[in-house]
Amino acid sequence: MSYFTDLALQYIDGQWCQGSGSWDVIDFDPYNDAKLAAITVATAEEVDRAYRAAERHQRDWAKTNPYTRRQVFERAIRIIEDNEQEIGEALVAETGGTRLKAEIEIHQTKEFLRETVHLALRAEGRIVPSPVDGKENRVLRVPVGVVGVVTPYHFPFLLSLKTIAPALALGNAVVLKPHQNSPVCGGSLVAKVLEDAGLPPGLLNVVISDTAEIGDTFISHPVPKVIAFTGSEPVGRQVATVAASHFKRAVLEMGGNSAFIVLDDADLDYAVDAAVFSRFVHQGQVCMSANRIIVDREICKAFNDKFVAKVETLKVGDPRDPDTQIGPLINAVQAEKVNSLVERTVAEGATALVRGTKQGNLISPSILTDLPDGSAALREEILGPVALVIPVDGEDEAVRVANDTPYGLGGAVHTGNIDRGLRVAHLIETGMVHINDTTVADEPIVPFGGEKNSGLGRLNGEQTVDAFTTTKWISIQHDRSGFPF
Repeated sequence: MSYFTDLALQYIDGQWCQGSGSWDVIDFDPYNDAKLAAITVATAEEVDRAYRAAERHQRDWAKTNPYTRRQVFERAIRIIEDNEQEIGEALVAETGGTRLKAEIEIHQTKEFLRETVHLALRAEGRIVPSPVDGKENRVLRVPVGVVGVVTPYHFPFLLSLKTIAPALALGNAVVLKPHQNSPVCGGSLVAKVLEDAGLPPGLLNVVISDTAEIGDTFISHPVPKVIAFTGSEPVGRQVATVAASHFKRAVLEMGGNSAFIVLDDADLDYAVDAAVFSRFVHQGQVCMSANRIIVDREICKAFNDKFVAKVETLKVGDPRDPDTQIGPLINAVQAEKVNSLVERTVAEGATALVRGTKQGNLISPSILTDLPDGSAALREEILGPVALVIPVDGEDEAVRVANDTPYGLGGAVHTGNIDRGLRVAHLIETGMVHINDTTVADEPIVPFGGEKNSGLGRLNGEQTVDAFTTTKWISIQHDRSGFPF
């Protein structure tokens, strides 16, 4: 099967079909601009068909024994394992990620699916006491019904499946809208895997479209009760606003500006290795990437020397080459945005320890330091291979600088003293902090999500059960109640 020809379609009510919009999404290879596919966009009418199909089929699915539901995801794991090479090649072609990044993404996808198998059984109820004699209170966890899911381009296969698979396993139906830059790996391919795994038709629908065609219909449609969104802060704000105005629950994972703190007692060689991975994996196009590397001034020169030396060894080029560590950014707009940010920040007075260059969508790494106070680069999410090194005087200033951002997704603290690391970690205003490790981490049963402008709610493990189910109170009066009239 050629994924980019056979799966360049909408998937609605169990049928592969063309959209009926007036224009096409063109799916390009970010490295060489080769055209991978053209997909005619779905219209608002097709979004409606997808949601209505999901609503119709969900009722019977919710009644299905969860032991039966989970078999779908057991089979999905085997299908992915049998097709790993082809899926990896598709991820490299569509996202510009390196072979290593594709391997990481596929591995993580299987791990999350293994957790999904268990999640199918976790919508547990409980019996709680009542002050009324003879009364039994049952509090149940039931599916919300239909979930609308919007996913990004950077880890499309993983981030689609880690969201929709648990929602389905818990008895819901899903309509998925993947990012325009990854419509196959984040949408059609996901549907194909689950279709082949035996998911009944209509429970998962994929609509490939854009707000230019459908406006806010995907969010405002009356059927979905929960909207799960992963993407940029500006779009997330719009999703949150529209969802709230229609009394829908929103689970939002948005941007990040993670701080990677290196205290004066850190293992420098190890910290450098972790910082390089944290900043440059997938060209820095990861919400958890370490934008700001905050280093105690006493060790900053030694850190910089080692950091620069390591970064200068990174190979930039064709992501199909197994030796490549830095591939292209997702598109020309993003490449130009990152290149302009470097030029602007240097013009403001920053020092370039390493100055990257732009060739098409390839941007080689930059390391900037001595940024002036108030530089916009310090407070925004940088989705590209640009590291900002910020010297500080002691851990108190490190915490202040780390918190000087509107975002609060992740972070890391490197130190030779775990208690000290814990003290600093508690003071960082983020949803996740990792001591003596990378900022880029996601595990199936650990709560994932951010504070401040980085999002609302959590996913993974029990938090996923909370996100995609609702509580229902059923009481039983075993005796007879007395009434005052």
